[in-house]
Amino acid sequence: MTRPVLVVTNHVPPDRVGALQALNEIEPLEVAIYGGRLHHGAAGVDDPGVPFRRLGQSAVLGAAASGDYRAVIASSAGRIALPSAYLGARKANVPFIYWTGIWHQVATPTHLAAAPLVRWIESHADAVIAYGPHVANYVAGHGAANVHVAPQAVDRDFWSQPGNGKVLRAALGDPEFLVGVAARDAPGKGLQTALAAWREGGLGDLAVAGTAAHEIEGQDAVHALGALNPEQMRDLYAAADLWIVPSLATRAFKEPWGLVVNEAIHQGTPLVASDAVGAVAGGLIVDGKNGLVFAGGDAAGLAAAVKRLKGDAELRRRLAAEATRSIGSYSFESWAQACSQALASVSAGRGGC
Repeated sequence: MTRPVLVVTNHVPPDRVGALQALNEIEPLEVAIYGGRLHHGAAGVDDPGVPFRRLGQSAVLGAAASGDYRAVIASSAGRIALPSAYLGARKANVPFIYWTGIWHQVATPTHLAAAPLVRWIESHADAVIAYGPHVANYVAGHGAANVHVAPQAVDRDFWSQPGNGKVLRAALGDPEFLVGVAARDAPGKGLQTALAAWREGGLGDLAVAGTAAHEIEGQDAVHALGALNPEQMRDLYAAADLWIVPSLATRAFKEPWGLVVNEAIHQGTPLVASDAVGAVAGGLIVDGKNGLVFAGGDAAGLAAAVKRLKGDAELRRRLAAEATRSIGSYSFESWAQACSQALASVSAGRGGC
């Protein structure tokens, strides 16, 4: 019987379930979930749909060193989980694979103190699985030699189903031009950049998902929708004439990817995104080809891009159509195949065990 691969992570957000299930079909695995701080907008699921167990970070070393697994994959979250997973794999004499979306040095005191160790792991891992080329280039700069890009994906069957945008537009007063944004209350998400752009007026209505009403109280043409479930988010993508992703780099954050980009594309909504969004740096969105890009934090640049698209319906249509063509390779199956290739590269693929 083939031993499974151990995947060590803090949480499994809903958008990761399908990817892990696709990987489990070709490379049997077990997910070790240690909890802790959330790094996603949504909480982790109770059951990821693959074999799993819950354990504390202090138990990761023993799990990875147990000899029960043919390889260990660990994400970049957690304080001691990553080095524990690395040491455990070395003790068990099985390959260690580092899985990361980080593409800049987080400059908090804790992260700076940990940077030498993390970079050592990057350069000594048997393989690295990266969110995109931007992440691959970052870890290669630290000595990683066997890097595999696993394209970030969402459930395309769900997100491409037609959303009910008419009802939502009607609830917002049937605006002439509606722009959507998802921006929880975190500095790096760029909500204040969007609000600054809208203060100048003339950009149409802005529907904000995922933030408290007090954040935008009193601002004309801005609607606080609060937290939305996936079906409601799909309806908002369908309702919007344009979607913006205004993330910006902060001392503690740089958007690893931004899966709202994938979701909006599957719904056929044209996009404006900042250059601090991983999906831009990673090549999914290319300025002028399948979306428009502005400098993170530049409210005037965001306003200019929105005005350009507001006044050019044909450009919106062309960009959205090209984005739909671009998204084809960003699937759970492609992600799983890239992870499988990383395992095969270190002789830990199913066929080699």
